[in-house]
This record gives sequence, C-alpha cells and structure tokens, in this order.
Amino acid sequence: MSDCVLAFTDGACKGNPGPGGWGVLLRWGETEKELCGGESQTTNNRMEIMAVIAALESLKHPTCIEVTTDSQYVKRGVTEWMTRWKRNGWLTAERKPVKNRDLWERLDGALGPHQVRWHWVRGHTGHAENERADRLANQGIPGPGSR
Repeated sequence: MSDCVLAFTDGACKGNPGPGGWGVLLRWGETEKELCGGESQTTNNRMEIMAVIAALESLKHPTCIEVTTDSQYVKRGVTEWMTRWKRNGWLTAERKPVKNRDLWERLDGALGPHQVRWHWVRGHTGHAENERADRLANQGIPGPGSR
C-alpha cells in the first residue's frame, strides 16, 4: 500500500460562467471515497480549484497526498505562480489582481499541513480515475431550481 493518499480531481461547467461542479476520487490502498459539489454560477477554473481544496480539506491529519488533475491552471498555479503572486500582494506579473484570489488563498491554506505531489493528465483521454472525477464533477452541477 502506498503511504500517500491519491486524489484525482476535476471541475466542470455548463457554460463558462454557468452552473458548475467539482469532483474528487480519493484512494488510500483499497479504500476509496468520492466527493462532489457545485455552485449555480461559477467558472470551470473555480471548480478545478475547488476540487483540490475539497480533497485537501477532507484529510483529517497532515498527509502525503498525490494530486492528479487535468488542469494546467491549477497545477501551474500552485507549482509555478502562487509564490510570486503572494510576494506581489496577489498581483500577476502584469500587476493585475489574481483571478479567483479567494480560492487560491483557501487552497494555499489547505496545502499547508500536507506533503503534496502534483501530476497532470490530459483530460478526456480514457484515464480511468480522471474520467471518474469528471463524472463526479458533472454529478455535482446543481440542476434547475437549485441555489
């Protein structure tokens, strides 16, 4: 059994912006847990970030976790851009406010206690766990009449 929790995350949106959902498949050894949720008015990028936040916030103790995402935005945001954004007062290299700052700050806090390794996969190419996370994200999209 791997010492690390494996997290497969995805976001989805019907329209961008529009109703959106996020999905997470967590795996530790033979144990699996599925999470999903959504918002009635959001963007795909926000749902991609929320999926990772949900995965990290579901962990009860500091943990080694391997996050697999099909979002370059999320992976590069954490591994390449976030340090500079924080140093620059959450401004981009062009001195513009970072989009989705509220979620980036929440993600930054959620990362804190964990040892995180990042993996990127191309979406919709038959990667079994990514496809499950995609189904969960679509399941999390609120239907008509929900808030």
